[in-house]
Parts: sequence; structure tokens; C-alpha cells
Amino acid sequence: MKMGEDVRGAHSERPQKLVLCVLCGLPAAGKSTFARALRHWLQQELGWAVGVVAYDDVMPEAVLEKPSQWKLFRQELLKFLEHFLLAVINGCQMSAPPSKTEAMWKDFITCLKDQDLISSAAVEAQALYPLTKTAVSRPLLLILDDNFYYQSMRYEVYQLARKYSSGFCQLFLDCALETCLQRNAQRPRPLPAETIHQMGNKIEKPNPEKNAWEHHSLAVQSPACASEARLKLTDLLITALENPIKHVEENLEQKETDRLIGSTNILHQADQTLRRIVSQTMKEAKDEQMFPYNLKLLAEELNKLKAEFLEDLRQGNKKYLCFQQTIDLADVISFFHYEKDNIVRKYFSKQH
Repeated sequence: MKMGEDVRGAHSERPQKLVLCVLCGLPAAGKSTFARALRHWLQQELGWAVGVVAYDDVMPEAVLEKPSQWKLFRQELLKFLEHFLLAVINGCQMSAPPSKTEAMWKDFITCLKDQDLISSAAVEAQALYPLTKTAVSRPLLLILDDNFYYQSMRYEVYQLARKYSSGFCQLFLDCALETCLQRNAQRPRPLPAETIHQMGNKIEKPNPEKNAWEHHSLAVQSPACASEARLKLTDLLITALENPIKHVEENLEQKETDRLIGSTNILHQADQTLRRIVSQTMKEAKDEQMFPYNLKLLAEELNKLKAEFLEDLRQGNKKYLCFQQTIDLADVISFFHYEKDNIVRKYFSKQH
């Protein structure tokens, strides 16, 4: 295939080409199986270097028991990925972050070593990790395997790609909810069926028509081994590789002016939207006949959360939107829903 030959193989004087690929979908949709098959196929057919970073394998198991820590671990993993990207782009050794969760970093390093992306001879005590020839001598695709059910989670990866002018694409593994539930039930450590149902209700599929940054996206039926699916996949991946996101340096004064104008508008819209969400949540809690005392506490916590989000937007403290360089109302709402749901679950558990 001629398009494949154009990006195949050997190292040249051109800058290293790389793509961050978000693989998203419900739990038990077959993402990990698909990622392994895609990795093997791209290595054999196009001669690319491919790394699969499965969040379930790298993030601590404790994150399932402490959802409040979940977002922090995701942010930390993005920092790990950034250190690897910097090493690939600059053709140097990868350095360890100054502060890190040791067990998570060790699993991340093991993940890269097992896929021949960093040298197995790396001396971890020196906190420097040489890249392999594989990682720097051919096009590199990094597949991030997770649910990524909120748009805001995927947007963080897009921002990372934009920061380093790399390619970006999304693959949504489209699998029926009932099939996911059946597969999940057969796993050694299944998730609660309720969790998968909740994700199915909340999942925000890639929407290229609405969001320009999601333009390079493809919904893939499971399994996706047909020749037609492979052709579409090949076209998407090569297009993303050959069209990295441009990191545009803007006039700082104009950028600050635009930010202030945008922040004012976003703040007003966010205030109205978050008020409606809190009001609707309280109505639902009353309809579920939550105890009056719990209703009072829930209202206090939700209003406090709303105030903190608005202050975060106003001051740019980034407590909640800690990876955002630009703020989009949809991202604010998605993050707010996530934090709000954690609070609501706590109060409903008190009922029983």
C-alpha cells in the first residue's frame, strides 16, 4: 500500500513522527484485545513502533477503592507520558519526574520496557532511562487504553498532543451494553454491573461534527478485523501521523485580553449552568425521599462545590481543571458532574 510505504521504517533527518491515540469505550468492550491486535498489525504491516499504555495495568488498584484519588492518578499518568514524549522528541534519555507515586512509575517503566520502547538495561537508581532504537527510528503510535467516557478526559490528551505538536486521534470501540455486561461477568474481578450501566448512561462518544479537535476519530465495531475496517483505520492513523497538531505561539498581550473576555463569558455561563445542575440534583434527591438532615448537608456540599468551581474559573487556581490550558464550558460541566456524582453517591449510601 503506497500510503503505508511513505511512513514506513527507517530513521531520517526529519523530526520524529508520533501519534497519541485515545482508545475509549465501555468496560469489557474489548479494548485491550483490540489494542494488542492493532499493535501487532501495525508493527508487521507498516513497520511502526507501537506502545499500548493500559490504564488498568499502570494505575494503582487502590484507585478503584478511592474514587476521589482517581483524577489525581490520571493527571500523574499524563505527566509520565509527557516525560516519555519529551525524550522521544528530543532524542534523549527519559528522566523521572521529581515527585511520583513509586509503584505507578515502576509499572509505567515496566510497560515501556516490555514493549521495547526503553532499554531493559536502564539503571533505575540514576532516574534516567535510555530509549531503544525502536522508539526513535520509526513512526511511533502510543495507544492509551482506558474508558475515557467523558469528553474532558480525552481533551486532556489532545492538549498534550498539541503542546508537543504531535498527531492525535481517537478510536471508539462500539460494543453493545449487554455484551459488555456479559463479558464483565466472566472476568476474574468483574466491575459492579451498576458501574457499567452508569458509564453507559454518561459516556460522551467522540463527536467530530461538534468538536473540531475530535476530527480524527473513528467508531470501530468489535471485533474489527474486516479489511474495510483496516483500511479506515490505516487512513485515520496515517492522516493523524502526517498532520500533527500545530502549537501556535500567540501574542501574549492579546492572548491575555482574549482570556479575560472569554473567562468572563464562561464564568457567567458556568454560574447559570451549575446552578441548574444543583437545583435538579436536589429535586431528584427529594423525589428519592432522602432524609431531611441529609438533604440539608447535600445542599451545603453541592453549593460549596459550585462556589469552588466558580472561584477556580475566576482565579485560575486549577484545583479542579488542573490540566486545562484553555477552558471550555463543556469541560467544566463534565468535571462538575463527576465531582457532584461522588458527593451524591456518598449521601445515598447513608440511606441504606
